[in-house]
Amino acid sequence: MRRISIFGATGSVGVNTVDLINRGGGRAAFDVVALSGGANIALLAEQARNLGARIAVTAYPQHLNELRRALEGSGVEAAAGPDALAEAASRPTDWAMSAIVGVAGLRPTLELAASTRVLALANKESLVCAGALLRARCAAHKTRLLPVDSEHSALWQAMNGEDAAKVRRLILTATGGPFRTWSLAQMANATPAQAVAHPTWDMGQRISVDSASMFNKALEVIEAANLYDMPAEAIEVIVHPQAIVHSMVEFCDGAILAHMGTPDMRAPIGYALNWPDRAPLPVPPLNLETLRQLDFEPPDPLRFPALRLARQVLAAGGGHGAAFNAAKEAALDAFLAGQIGFLDMARLVEDVLDQPYVRAVITQIPRDLNTVLTIDTVARNAAKDWIAKNKGLVSD
Repeated sequence: MRRISIFGATGSVGVNTVDLINRGGGRAAFDVVALSGGANIALLAEQARNLGARIAVTAYPQHLNELRRALEGSGVEAAAGPDALAEAASRPTDWAMSAIVGVAGLRPTLELAASTRVLALANKESLVCAGALLRARCAAHKTRLLPVDSEHSALWQAMNGEDAAKVRRLILTATGGPFRTWSLAQMANATPAQAVAHPTWDMGQRISVDSASMFNKALEVIEAANLYDMPAEAIEVIVHPQAIVHSMVEFCDGAILAHMGTPDMRAPIGYALNWPDRAPLPVPPLNLETLRQLDFEPPDPLRFPALRLARQVLAAGGGHGAAFNAAKEAALDAFLAGQIGFLDMARLVEDVLDQPYVRAVITQIPRDLNTVLTIDTVARNAAKDWIAKNKGLVSD
């Protein structure tokens, strides 16, 4: 029986991971060490009971008593808070899913990198904020890092068995989100409800808004540079609204290998779960006969400036990734709270990165967690100042 842990079990990726675990035999086939979740205590407790987890951890200490009551009589240990998450992540496993959204997932991910044999990574912020640190930790503990983002799983599968030195381009696809055909004026007045209404993927609120602004794709550009040691100029983004081609790799001889499939997160999760083998998955087969066309178009840099900012972050290096992510998360919070407009998110991030007191702390590559968190705090404070100055602004 493989020992596994799932961090972020109550989120979209986590729920799909639990679904595959249950379909693969559940507690009869897997020794579930730890599950973690947020405020959805009922779901976390249900998952922990069904899978016979040794420990269930909520990120929020104020929900600990509720979690204890929900697990009473189950034999599952209950815990809460950042330290508890880190402790649970340090428990040895054969396979672990890191799917906590945001920089909150960084500390548990670093712990998992030292305690598991295979780390399935859905928390892209870990690579964006601390790519060098995470890769070094995985190397030191001989942990295999497997990407779970559909785009990066596609790249990884396309490059499997190939000489990485012969890769010319990595081509990340993006659906364009709900605002693919909207004008700047329309996007300026977009509401959170409209931004969450993704036309293809069923994701959580925060990831859906990031997809609508293409900040999610901007993070993936930075993630690709860290995962595959590729320069920014060799990483491209193409809008593909059908979401059938998940990404492509171009080689030095001009050949392009494309990964195609029905848009279903259980496909990349299942590939990481069963690696190095493949196993049947409950994913609808792709019916090529019903595909009328596959469209590709360049992303509009004026309507989606996040991609330009990602390339600037990669060019600058150092701790720019950590500051970029912190400002992005703060901007997202402000948009969801109705404090700033949709287009103001990119303006906030760009202005934060240009603040002298932010630039002063992001010149060096972060080599430890405390440095990353210091950069995160400085950038968030700068974002708060920006929001206070521009609160209520609606862009035009």
